[in-house]
Amino acid sequence: MPDATDASPYDALLLLSFGGPEGPDDVVPFLENVTRGRGIPKERLKEVGQHYFLFGGVSPINGQNRALLDALRKDFAGHGLDLPVYWGNRNWAPYVTDTLREMVTDGHRRILVLATSAYASYSGCRQYREDLAGALATLEAEGLQPPKVDKLRHYFNHPGFVEPMIEGVLTSLADLPEDVRDGAHIAFTTHSIPTSAADTSGPAEEHGDGGAYVKQHLEVARLIADAVRERTGVDHPWRLVYQSRSGAPHIPWLEPDICDHLEELHGAGVPAAVMAPIGFVSDHMEVLYDLDTEAKAKAEELGLPVRRSATVGADPRFAAAVRDLVVERAATERGLQATPCALGALGPSHHVCPVGCCPSRAPKPAAAGADSPYA
Repeated sequence: MPDATDASPYDALLLLSFGGPEGPDDVVPFLENVTRGRGIPKERLKEVGQHYFLFGGVSPINGQNRALLDALRKDFAGHGLDLPVYWGNRNWAPYVTDTLREMVTDGHRRILVLATSAYASYSGCRQYREDLAGALATLEAEGLQPPKVDKLRHYFNHPGFVEPMIEGVLTSLADLPEDVRDGAHIAFTTHSIPTSAADTSGPAEEHGDGGAYVKQHLEVARLIADAVRERTGVDHPWRLVYQSRSGAPHIPWLEPDICDHLEELHGAGVPAAVMAPIGFVSDHMEVLYDLDTEAKAKAEELGLPVRRSATVGADPRFAAAVRDLVVERAATERGLQATPCALGALGPSHHVCPVGCCPSRAPKPAAAGADSPYA
């Protein structure tokens, strides 16, 4: 058995996330970072930023990452895992380049990366790897020796990620009025992406018909629905639906949208629904606006009782899952036999993203994969 307190050869963990504005003056510059290269006028960005302005210009994501950072440090220390944890973002401070520079200055040479995205997709995996490669190239240009960087595998079906979501759905069902509870439908939600991006998500052999992105979400939804049935004795109907579409109308994206789905449920006489945001690690802006604001307003308009279940966030079980993933990957790197922990039929994801996994339309160097320029 691998030593549960041994992270070698790794000497640090990087929590890598999306980032978000922390005040009204940050909103447009943040959106400029997110949409860089797309030529979107500033006035349009101000319109898009209204979601943030409704919440004082503050996205909750940075605060939630600070909470997760604290949970990871406490869990590691409490279990004797001597591994410092840093935090960097793609689109807002602390930027990943600055954090990697700090890590190198602190003497770290082998770094593991935890991305706050559990599933395979370009935006949820390769784009983070591209940002890592860009950051490493910057450090190299500055005369610093780039560290060796590896990314933890996808954790969508790790019990430490799934179990808190099961509990969240059970809590939401229990909060519904008793007369509609047993007839409630579960709408599992995730971020919509272009169907072309979904079809090419995951390794090449999984491409087509939604790719790994849809397959992995369907598996998590099934795991949760099965657990709810086992623990309540009620077989709640469910469906995987989508939210937060942001693309041009003529480009096909994954459907149905959550609001359209609520209308469909109401029309079919469904008495209540639970919205379960399985595609999101924490309650960031897409959850607060698209579900807690927009979808709940639609449900109220329809007279459909709804509850929204919790995301995983900084749950101690998730922090423990990250520790498990770190020890697993470290043991593998040391040439030891490690038994990966994964629920369901899909099994554990790959440790190293293969060539052709979640390709981008305009190929860019990506770190922490089989095609990494920083081996």
